[in-house]
Amino acid sequence: MKCYLQKPSEVERKWYLVDAKGKTLGRLSTEIATVLRGKNKVTFTPNVDGGDYVVVINAEQVQVTGKKRQNKVYRHHTGYIGNLKEINFDKLLVKNPTKIIEYSVRGMLPKNKLRADMMKRLRIFAGPEHPHQAQKVEVLEFN
Repeated sequence: MKCYLQKPSEVERKWYLVDAKGKTLGRLSTEIATVLRGKNKVTFTPNVDGGDYVVVINAEQVQVTGKKRQNKVYRHHTGYIGNLKEINFDKLLVKNPTKIIEYSVRGMLPKNKLRADMMKRLRIFAGPEHPHQAQKVEVLEFN
């Protein structure tokens, strides 16, 4: 039996819609990362970017367990001396709820040159509306 290796020219991409309303952040992010990477397909090849597009709606209604709402801290450095900025989950949820899912999914993708292309296929919206109806988006359900 021969081994099949997918070529970048043979990739067929679909569009999936994920509703984040009431979903746990980590479990949601792992499913999104799996689809972005293409591991849900039979033709998965690790060195080829064969994933699909994912549209996430209702990002502002994502849930976390335990005390992460108050204790989880997102940090970034501005590049200047002593400028390590911190913001907790609650404040970031009010300021920019799409960044929470973006950071979570980004951390679950492989740290290589394919990650930037995978992240370009992730579209996150805070509310229930999105402009991608023309792509015939399929609803992605998971447990």
